[in-house]
Amino acid sequence: MAVQIPTQAQSQRPKVLSVLIDYMTTTDHKKIGILYIVTSIVAFAIAGLLAVALRIQLAVPNNTFLVGNTYNQVLTLHAAVMIFFFLIPIGLFGFGNFFLPLQLGVRDVALPRVNTFAVWGFVFSLILVIVAMLNGGAPGVGWTFYYPLSVDSNQTGVAVLMVALIINGISSLLGSANFAATIVNMRAPGMSLWKMPIFAWSIFATSMLQLVSLGGLTAAALVTYLELKVGLSMFNPGIGGVPVLMQQFFWFYSHPAVYVMLLPYLGIGAEIASTMARKPLFGYRVMVYSLLGIVLVSLLVWLHHMFALGIPESWQIAFMVATMIVAVPTGVKIFNLIGTLWGGRIIMKTPTYWLIGFIFNFLIGGITGMSLGMIPFDYQVTMSYYVVAHFHNVMMFGTAFLAMGGLYYWWPKMTGRFLNEKLGMAHFWFFMVGSWMTFLPQYVLGLLGMPRRYYTYPDGNFAWNELNAVSTFGAVLLLIGGIIWVWNMLQSFQRPITASANPWGGFTLEWTAASPPAEYNFAHDFPKTFPTERPLYDWEQSGTKLKPVDPSSIHLPVSSWGPFITAVAILLMGWGLAFGWFSGYHPQGSPAPQLSASIILYLSIPLFLYGLFKWAGTKEYAVPVEHHSLTKYDNGFMGMAWFILSEISLFGVLIAGYVYLRVTGHAEPPAMRPNIWLAALNTLILVSSSFVIHRAEQDQHHHRITRARLGLFIVLVMGALFMLFQIYEFSLFGKESNWTQNLWQSCFFIIVGLHGLHILIGGTGVALPYFQAMTGKIDKTNHGSLTAASLYWHLVDVVWLLIIAIFYVW
Repeated sequence: MAVQIPTQAQSQRPKVLSVLIDYMTTTDHKKIGILYIVTSIVAFAIAGLLAVALRIQLAVPNNTFLVGNTYNQVLTLHAAVMIFFFLIPIGLFGFGNFFLPLQLGVRDVALPRVNTFAVWGFVFSLILVIVAMLNGGAPGVGWTFYYPLSVDSNQTGVAVLMVALIINGISSLLGSANFAATIVNMRAPGMSLWKMPIFAWSIFATSMLQLVSLGGLTAAALVTYLELKVGLSMFNPGIGGVPVLMQQFFWFYSHPAVYVMLLPYLGIGAEIASTMARKPLFGYRVMVYSLLGIVLVSLLVWLHHMFALGIPESWQIAFMVATMIVAVPTGVKIFNLIGTLWGGRIIMKTPTYWLIGFIFNFLIGGITGMSLGMIPFDYQVTMSYYVVAHFHNVMMFGTAFLAMGGLYYWWPKMTGRFLNEKLGMAHFWFFMVGSWMTFLPQYVLGLLGMPRRYYTYPDGNFAWNELNAVSTFGAVLLLIGGIIWVWNMLQSFQRPITASANPWGGFTLEWTAASPPAEYNFAHDFPKTFPTERPLYDWEQSGTKLKPVDPSSIHLPVSSWGPFITAVAILLMGWGLAFGWFSGYHPQGSPAPQLSASIILYLSIPLFLYGLFKWAGTKEYAVPVEHHSLTKYDNGFMGMAWFILSEISLFGVLIAGYVYLRVTGHAEPPAMRPNIWLAALNTLILVSSSFVIHRAEQDQHHHRITRARLGLFIVLVMGALFMLFQIYEFSLFGKESNWTQNLWQSCFFIIVGLHGLHILIGGTGVALPYFQAMTGKIDKTNHGSLTAASLYWHLVDVVWLLIIAIFYVW
C-alpha cells in the first residue's frame, strides 16, 4: 500500500476496535514486535505470580497453601510460561521484530505475512495454555515433562501443553527463518554482514540455533502426545522403548534454549554499552565469532543434564569438556561488554544499571554453571535447589536484566516517551536485592540437601526454615519491583511524545527514524558506504548526509486477514487435538468435552484452508513494486531454505532415535513388514513429481503460465496418489499387528506417518501457487509462492528416500 500522510482529524486517538483490527491484519514489523513484547510481559506477570505462590507455600515447613499435584501444576506452568512465553520470545521476536529491520535500514522483514501468522500463533498458544489451565487442564509434570510421568493417566493437562509447545514452536521457527532471510537478503545496500550492528548478529545467530535445535523439543512433545492419544511410542519400556531417549530429544533443544534466551540479550547489552559509554564496541569481530561459536558448541553439551542417569563415562567426560569449552566464547562476550565500558564517558542512566547488574549476576551464574559441569559435583546437587538457584541466576537475574535494560533503552524509540528514571531505579534495586535474597539462600539450601520440586519440607533441618523464609521475602520484593515496572510503563503513556529521534546519542540506523518510527520507518535513503558497524558516527565524521524521500512514494505490503484467520484455525485445531481426537480427558463441568472438541477440530480444517487461500489470494503489494534483494533468490525461497533446516532437524532427531533403537536391538522388525513393491511404486510417483514441479517452476520463471499450471495440477494428482497408496499400506500393516505392542511398528507409524503429514502440508503448499495461477495472481512482479512450495516438495521427496532405506530395505 502507498503511505498515507495523516490529516489532523486522522491523527486523533483511534478507536479501540480500529486498533484491534489493525493489529489483527497488520504486516508492520513494529506492531508485530509490540504484540510479542506485550504478550511476553503478560506471560511474565502470570509466571511471576505463580512463582510468588510457590514461595508462599515454601515459606514455612509443612505449609498447606499449595499441596500435592496443585503445587506441581503451578510449578509446571510457572516454568513453562516463563521460558517459552517470556524469556525466549521477548528478546528474539519482540525486540528482534521491532528493531532488526530498523537496524538493517529496510522497511520490513522478508516475509511480512508469515510474520503476522507467527505472532498470532504465539499469542494463541499462550491462550491455549491459560484457557486449559482454567478448564482443569494444567499439567503437573514440570516444564521438562519427563517420561513416564508425562503419560500418567492422572496428568490430564499434558496433551494441552504438548500441543501448545508445538504451535509455539512452529511460530518460532517461522519467525527465525524470516529473520535469517531478512538478514541475508534485505540489508541496506552497502551494508555487508561485517558492518551489521551486533544486535543484528545476535538475532542471526539465535535464529540459526533455533532452526537447528528446536527439532529436539518438537520430537519429544510429538512422541509424548502420540503415546497419550493413540499409544505410539519410542519411549515405552513395555515394548522395548528407552525412556531416557525422551530426555535426549528434550535436552538437544533445551540446553541450546539457554543460549536462545541469552544471545539476543547479549546483543542488546552490547548496544547499551556502546551507546552509554560513547565508544565503539570492544572487539566487534571477536564478539561475532563468539556468538557463532556458541551456536556450534551449545549443540554439543546437552548430555550434561543427564550425568546422573547412568551415561557411559566416556560420554560424560566428552560432554564435561564441551561444557568447559562453551564457557570460553560466553566469557569472551562478558569481556567485550566490560572492555566497551572501560575508559568510556559512561552515561549512568537506567539502561546502564541494568547492564552492569547483568554483568555481575551473569558472572556468578556462569561460575556456578561451570561447577555443575563437573561430574562428581553434579552427582551431589543435580536434583537439589542448587540447580534451581543456578538456573535463575543465569536466566532471571542474568538474562532478564537485559530484557529490562532493552525496554528502558529502546522505550523512547518505541513510544516517543521516556520512562521515569526514579521509578526505573526503584525497579532495578527491588529486582537486584530481591533476586539475591530469593536465590542465594537456595544455593545454600541445595548444598544442605533440600530437593527441588517438593511442595513441603519437615521442620527442624539445619537452617532450612530461615533460608526458605528469606527466599520468600525476596520473592515479595521481586513482586513489588514488577508492580513498579508495570506502573512505570503505564504512566509513561500519560506524558506527551517528547523523545527526539536519537535521545541517547546512538550510532546505529534505528536512531535516524522518528520516535516512535513512522509506518514506513525512514523518510530518507541511506548512503551506500558503511565504514563500520557505527554508521551514524562515521557519516557525521565524513560529513555524509541522508537523502530525503517523499513518504507518499513509499509502498508497503497490504494488510490481510488471511494470516490471522489461519492462526485462529490453528488455535481451534490445537484445542480439538488437545481435548478431542481419541481423548479420554473429561474436565469437570464440561459435558461431553471429547465430542465438542472433536467437532471444533473438524470445523477448524475448512477455516484453516479458507484463511490460507485468502492469504495466498491477496497480492502482497497493491501496486507493482521492485523487490529489494541482495541475492539472486527471492524472499520466499530464502525463507523456505532456512525453514527447511528445522525440518531436517526434526526428522534427524526422530530417525537418529529409531536408528539407536534398531542398532541396540530394541526395535526388531516384525516378520511381516510393509510390501516393498508398494513402497517402490510410491517412490516412483514421488521422485517423478519432483521433476514435474521443477519443470513447472522453470515454466513460471519463463512466463509460460499455462504449462506451469498444468505441471502443478499433475503434482497435486501424484501427491494424492501417493497418499492413497500410503493410507492403503497403513491400513493393511495396522491390521497385521498391534503398534502398541511392537516398537519397530510404533517407530514406523510415527516417522512414516509424520512424513505423510508433510505430504499433506507440501500438497497444500503446491495448491496455493496453483490457485494463484488460476486466479491471475502470478505475473512478472508478483511471483506467488511456487519457489517456496517447490523447495519444500523436494525436501519431502528426499526424506522419503531416507525412509525407504531405513524401514523398507534395512
